[in-house]
Amino acid sequence: MAVIEHTVLQFSTSSSSSLSAKVHPLVIFNICDCYVRRPDQAERVIGTLLGSVLPDGTVDIRNSYAVPHNESADQVALDIDYHHNMLISQQKVNPKEVIVGWYSTGFGVTGGSALIHEFYSREAPNPVHLTVDTGFRNGEGTIKAYVSVNLSLGDRQLAAQFQEIPLDLRMVEAERVGYDILKTTMVDKLPTDLEGMEASMERLLALIDDVYKYVDNVVESRVEPDNNIGRFLLDAVASLPKLSPTAFDKLVNDSLQDNLLLLYLSSITRTQLTLAEKLNTAAQVL
Repeated sequence: MAVIEHTVLQFSTSSSSSLSAKVHPLVIFNICDCYVRRPDQAERVIGTLLGSVLPDGTVDIRNSYAVPHNESADQVALDIDYHHNMLISQQKVNPKEVIVGWYSTGFGVTGGSALIHEFYSREAPNPVHLTVDTGFRNGEGTIKAYVSVNLSLGDRQLAAQFQEIPLDLRMVEAERVGYDILKTTMVDKLPTDLEGMEASMERLLALIDDVYKYVDNVVESRVEPDNNIGRFLLDAVASLPKLSPTAFDKLVNDSLQDNLLLLYLSSITRTQLTLAEKLNTAAQVL
């Protein structure tokens, strides 16, 4: 009896199913800045992502730089020499950072993304493709991460498919204030240090209120207790120093007065420099 052989259409999944990425806000700011400074004829900007792969497999994206390119409907041209020179310069400052992928502005992937991803696949194993929607559709910036999965028919590779992976954007409160400003399409003015502190305190009070409600619901048996949340709360409470309300108020007020003094001195310095510049210009005219 003859044996019938079937050719199977399959995806090569490798380790992409368990892969995740974490991006720092500096990378997002850098990408947006490169998009604002792009040439007039360019519709989007692309660049290299630098970072490291953590022991748990998470791709930690910490830095980036733009790469000049030209693209049309059927081809993409990258300035490879510029890319390699920038990589050498970056690694002189941060030798532990390696290429972990590339980024592009716009909503989702495009036809030329596969060609660019193929180049970065030779630069790094399993690179991550980060997309940043600088058009801020729906009033917010959409940030997504993808990896490429090969689609093969038997032993022949047909195409590459981009699959989205989990992306974590973590930042401290000072960075979050700046990111919230960046997400809005128009602002009257940038917040001052005191306004940024006020926004952070309001967010902190809202989080404390949520914690109070959760603890009350657990005590009243309205919700099931979660041991992981309990450990986080215990660590948070244990990390706080034991201070009396009077001592805490004095500590905050002293710090606030120091910040106000620095702002006052910097304002005086700027005024003195401006006055000296005007006097120097007037002396040259005379």
